[in-house]
Amino acid sequence: MPIGTITRGTTNTNRLRRVDRFMQTLPVLRSSADPLVVDLGYGASAVTSLELHARLSKVRPGVEVLGLEIDKERVRSATEQLDAVRSGKTGFAADALVSFARGGFEVPVHDGRRPAAIRAFNVLRQYDESAVTDAWGLMVSRLQSRGVLVEGTCDEIGRVSSWVTVSADGPMSLTLSLRLAELEWPSIVAERLPKALIHRNVPGERIADLMVELDRQWQYSAPLAAYGPVQRWLATVAGLRTAGWPVQGDRSRWRLGELTVPWDSVAPN
Repeated sequence: MPIGTITRGTTNTNRLRRVDRFMQTLPVLRSSADPLVVDLGYGASAVTSLELHARLSKVRPGVEVLGLEIDKERVRSATEQLDAVRSGKTGFAADALVSFARGGFEVPVHDGRRPAAIRAFNVLRQYDESAVTDAWGLMVSRLQSRGVLVEGTCDEIGRVSSWVTVSADGPMSLTLSLRLAELEWPSIVAERLPKALIHRNVPGERIADLMVELDRQWQYSAPLAAYGPVQRWLATVAGLRTAGWPVQGDRSRWRLGELTVPWDSVAPN
């Protein structure tokens, strides 16, 4: 039997575009001899799995996406949607290397294959925090040797997202990704933190310190709003680095509204 419980299944077109864009940069995606990516808990529609394949195939030809769901009805519905794709009735490539099957955190894959990456988005949000470590461990155990789990959550239309990258060595980083236009306060992402952190946004925890400093730097950079939200965000990120936060990445990522820090800088106490 699949391991896990059925999620609400909420999904929308382009909801996961931010994390998909991040996954395009994963080194294992480009280097793996078997670029299989699992979309775990894709929800009530096949669209996010199809979009994931369309985006990843731009940087890695031959990438294959396997969508897994616990709910048999969702697998049936996704398969019907895939039939429409195969017949050329959608905007997706008719020969897209996408398939759907039933499965949970055990990540069942045929023929002894192991995924290069697993995306599990808006899945653990409904679980207790105590279940996160075991779920991470089970999913990571199914990966290739340098594979990566990307686990996180976002709002209903994908404007506010966050995720943790996890490898065989444990959690590696936390990424926040925000739509900068009309952004009032960066700490709005606190409502959409991964399950491992969402209840830790309280005084004394490092993730709370990050939220406070992020808002402080955003406010300090307010005069740059006259030059657009991207310039204000770049200044905010620069301010974080000056304040001692070990921000990763470069301007090409920051300009997208992304901010990535090592996991140990925000890990629960």
